Amino acid sequence: MKIKPAVALLLLFCILLPALGQDKPAPPPQQSGDQDDVIKITTNLVQVDVVVTKDGKLVTDLTADDFEIYEDGRRQTITSFAYISNIPTSAPEPAPTTAKKKKDDVVVPFTPVKPNDPRRIMAFVVDDLGIAWENIPLVKRQLRKFINEQMEPHDLVAIIRTGGELGVLQQFTNDKRLLLRAVERLRWNHCNRVGIHTFAPVGVSDFGGSLCGGRSYYSSLRSLGFIVDAMGQLPGRKSMVVLSDSMPVETQENELGSGPGTARGERLTLGPNTENFSGALHKVAERAIRSSVVIYSVETTGLVYTGPTAADPFPLGLRQVWAGEGPAETGPQQTTRMMNDRSKALWNRRQGGDLIARQTGGFPIRNSNSYDFDRILEDQAGYYLLGYRPSEETFNRRLHRIKAKVKRSGMSLRTRFGFVGVTKEEAKRAKPTPRSATNLALASPFAAQDIEVDLTSFFAADKQSGPVVRSFVYVDPKDLTFTRVDGRYHASLELYGVIFGDNGVIVEERADAATFNFSDADYEQITRDGIGIGFDMPAKRPGAYQVRVAARDKATSKIGTAGQYMAVPDLKKKQQLAVSGIVLGTINSDKTVGRTGIRRFLAGSDLYYAYNLYKAIDENGNPRDLVMDVILFREGKVVQTVPGVPIVATDQSDRSQVFVGSTLRLDPALEPGHYHLQVVVRNRNVKQKGPAVAQWADFAIEK
Repeated sequence: MKIKPAVALLLLFCILLPALGQDKPAPPPQQSGDQDDVIKITTNLVQVDVVVTKDGKLVTDLTADDFEIYEDGRRQTITSFAYISNIPTSAPEPAPTTAKKKKDDVVVPFTPVKPNDPRRIMAFVVDDLGIAWENIPLVKRQLRKFINEQMEPHDLVAIIRTGGELGVLQQFTNDKRLLLRAVERLRWNHCNRVGIHTFAPVGVSDFGGSLCGGRSYYSSLRSLGFIVDAMGQLPGRKSMVVLSDSMPVETQENELGSGPGTARGERLTLGPNTENFSGALHKVAERAIRSSVVIYSVETTGLVYTGPTAADPFPLGLRQVWAGEGPAETGPQQTTRMMNDRSKALWNRRQGGDLIARQTGGFPIRNSNSYDFDRILEDQAGYYLLGYRPSEETFNRRLHRIKAKVKRSGMSLRTRFGFVGVTKEEAKRAKPTPRSATNLALASPFAAQDIEVDLTSFFAADKQSGPVVRSFVYVDPKDLTFTRVDGRYHASLELYGVIFGDNGVIVEERADAATFNFSDADYEQITRDGIGIGFDMPAKRPGAYQVRVAARDKATSKIGTAGQYMAVPDLKKKQQLAVSGIVLGTINSDKTVGRTGIRRFLAGSDLYYAYNLYKAIDENGNPRDLVMDVILFREGKVVQTVPGVPIVATDQSDRSQVFVGSTLRLDPALEPGHYHLQVVVRNRNVKQKGPAVAQWADFAIEK
């Protein structure tokens, strides 16, 4: 395909831009590859991360002389030392709040996190295969609270289910809108191994796991292993917060839900059907250590009452319930036995989570209705790196136990249990192919920056092709390799577009090859203005999505990526307003619209914005009396507003949609940085019901 060097595109032409080809790239790889320098095991250095606390607070002012480190009981000489902070030194203050947050308040997006920025990377793994039905509301409530109140702009967070499709890397984001939507999609999994209640009423079967063969624990452990492998692709020290009711080390088969154990009061007498999962749990911990992932286990039951409830049939019957347990017991004896059995079940269920947490340097959270997420956040704020020179015995492919000590009194230290003596070079996978490298770049939450790429994506209701996600891509030609042939400039570029659902799974993808053939005049223009490219991808269902595009120079295999949050409205709902998505640009001297994909502007300039408004007529076919509020945010704070701008339908030939285009003069005093433009559409003098009809576009202001 040959692409013309037209950068200043007519807006109407942009909106009608046809889609590119349909060739699909391979799905993102599911194996971890090269890893960062947190857990480094080379022939010259073994490097281990440790966390030191005092009275529950991080200690950050220690020196190498304050530590001792041992490998298999032998003290090592510390040859490298550093403290790594995950908190930016200039972290923005949260926007001031003058009133209590309402349910329908619009969530302000955060600034994208760059690869080299300090940040916390946290995967909240909801083990829906091991959470009782009655505990799902508490899980959702605490995750919503974390996102709305505790999450910081520099945090990268993912919400992942063990019982769902596992797209991992692409789910990491600091956009609260995507995370809240992922929380709302959490549901009780009928295949879970616990059942409906934390404790089934005595004498009642809870159907835990029996509907799906009782093998859900194996699925949970496989999911955890896959997630930590994928997280190994991300830089720095990461954390995985595992939320589950039941992660035992050793259990009977019927405790997995495949037998009548829950109907017998969840008795845990071990017998010939006992299964031991310690090997699989140790394997998860080892993979987490290799991927620089610290695991925290959260008991999602919260603070549990083990005594009799209204659901328990007290006084209990005779031997029907406790079959084979001897003579009938009195009411108090039955109550004591039941409480002991339930306490033992709780103890058993938490042992696996405790194991993988302690071996990877984390800790368990028990008996807490708040789940103590603030403790985990504090623990992830920073860490020390202790390095020493290994001996030849280190690389014998056996498990080596690590122990670190802090010499100062009153302090606690946590680190990883150990590591297998294989060097980083031996563990490294084969070099990825250009295609797999491109797919990995698409999946990563960090933008690849070998090629400068900007992206503007929005929803459009195309009459011919149907609902689409329409994207404008800007590529900086200085990062491409041009060859001079017959007096013209030639280059080739591969383009990949992917739409990820809120569960991280690919829902649409496109690929195409762009061939450039520029004259001297065209080359001079694209050198000055850049290259604008556009393509469509189908939007089959309404929902929240992430759109990501990768550009790869075929001559050098250099890659650049860009991404954007997208909301596809449901146009089938009658009389519900919907905004397509916002296109940003500048007005050229010839009245065309330029810089539609770049999203970088100067303070004091005129920012052009445009969108389509759907369902702008009422039930009687008359235009609604609509106005829009235009609000400019920087780091969550309002810096500029234009309220009550009338929306006028200039073209009544197509009453299904209204095109809105206007300009905003950017305040000359605005500082360089990342900004969000919000457009809120409302009926004039009509009280708003439900969430605001709003749309966002982000851009940068440069000097």
